[in-house]
Amino acid sequence: MKLTKKAAIVLLVPFLLSVPKVTTVNFEQLQQQAEDKHNDTLYVVNFWATWCDPCVKELPDFQQAYQNFKSKKVKFIFVSLNSPKEFDKVQKFATDKQLVPEVLLLNGGNPNNWIDKIDSSWSGAIPATVIYKDGKKVYFHEGDLTLDKLTQVIKSKNK
Repeated sequence: MKLTKKAAIVLLVPFLLSVPKVTTVNFEQLQQQAEDKHNDTLYVVNFWATWCDPCVKELPDFQQAYQNFKSKKVKFIFVSLNSPKEFDKVQKFATDKQLVPEVLLLNGGNPNNWIDKIDSSWSGAIPATVIYKDGKKVYFHEGDLTLDKLTQVIKSKNK
């Protein structure tokens, strides 16, 4: 019996270590995660929600891009715009989809107070992606992105 418990623990440890962790942040904390960084890392911030079909559809492309660029100075941040009351739903979604690397749940209050701070052309529709480098926005796109387009943009901005 002890051998079975040990075997189960050994098999479960890698899975438990790889479970995505969702963190709730406010808008200022989100800015500190990407926009306020003054370094040579490219920060790819994707705004999405579990209820948004185009968002869910493009996530595998972002996951693949993460895998393709993980040895480079490129950091991906998934920002869920689900209600903070839906934390458990977002956590389950992130776990089921094995979202990596970082998943944030934005508790930003009224979006009209912060959307223009991301990009003045943003209508608020999702998915939306913004890329920062050295503390400056270098790219914004409202709508879904394919892996090819995302790869092209990352390569062009990560020079």
